[in-house]
Amino acid sequence: MNWKVASALAFVGAVLCLLWLIVMRSFFGSGPVTIAIQIAAAALMIWARLQFGLRSFHATANPTAGGLVTAGPYRFLRHPIYAAAIYFVWAGIAAHPSAMSALAALLATAFLGVRMRGEEILVTREYPDYAAYAHRTARVVPFLL
Repeated sequence: MNWKVASALAFVGAVLCLLWLIVMRSFFGSGPVTIAIQIAAAALMIWARLQFGLRSFHATANPTAGGLVTAGPYRFLRHPIYAAAIYFVWAGIAAHPSAMSALAALLATAFLGVRMRGEEILVTREYPDYAAYAHRTARVVPFLL
């Protein structure tokens, strides 16, 4: 499988799902719990982005130069940016449950899963020590491998 192509298609799919949720008005939380989860998710995304630096933002899975980032939120999660997006989306669905919004959230989660898998395969090829890091670090939910 060409993981770069799959990653690019998954990126487009995830963005379309997020737009679908915005159009359906199911994207943002509406009560204190769902809003708090979304604020925490946004904070996690910002923290991860700052920790990772300006090294990359790719529409496809691409290993970046500079070595593995294993500090900050990457100490607990291999994919804190994707995790934050998933937490944010599901908090919105919890605030506005419907079959259509749940379907969009499931698809977005699946698309992000494809991106995570592609990145892991490509990063493992570039950085062999990624396998040990992946073995001890959760993918999306802290403390769950």
